[in-house]
Amino acid sequence: MKNIILFGAPGVGKGTHAGILAEKYDLLHLSTGDLLRAEVAAETSLGLRVKSAMERGDLVGDDVVISLVDKALDSTDRGVILDGFPRTVQQAQALDFLFRNHGRRVNCVISIDAPRDELVRRIHERAVISGRIDDADDDIIRHRLEEYDKKTKPVTDFYKVSGLLVTIDGSGEINQTSMRLCKVVDLLMKHQQ
Repeated sequence: MKNIILFGAPGVGKGTHAGILAEKYDLLHLSTGDLLRAEVAAETSLGLRVKSAMERGDLVGDDVVISLVDKALDSTDRGVILDGFPRTVQQAQALDFLFRNHGRRVNCVISIDAPRDELVRRIHERAVISGRIDDADDDIIRHRLEEYDKKTKPVTDFYKVSGLLVTIDGSGEINQTSMRLCKVVDLLMKHQQ
């Protein structure tokens, strides 16, 4: 059972590519953003609690996200591809603990890199397509990218030390990035059989 983390800044295409990889390799696509947005849309007590933080572009508290991931891991025996988690070093440490409790381990962390101006353009395009409020406001986008730089980017160092981090170029068309990702995952599947 392979467990992969897809990592990168907002707008880099984590959700798109996680969906592609999940289908191709029979993995459960576990998107913390989708889980949180579903809670908000359903107006659950959790959704109401995190709605304002999400609308501001802030990171949701670790306890909330970790609980959602733990619940999702309870529901599957398939490998997973995580999209949007972990976003802090503390979440990465918590994920290692969660995985041990579920008899899993992280097999690979793939960081997708793209230029900042391309990220902003993609986020604006996504706002038009999806109607996501957090994608439509330039101040929120700037804040989300700053949050990524301050709190999330250090997670790469956490995984670099463990030898699990692979970085790929995420600029260009979706199919180009997808081919680069598939090469990495194919190698992972081949070497860890």
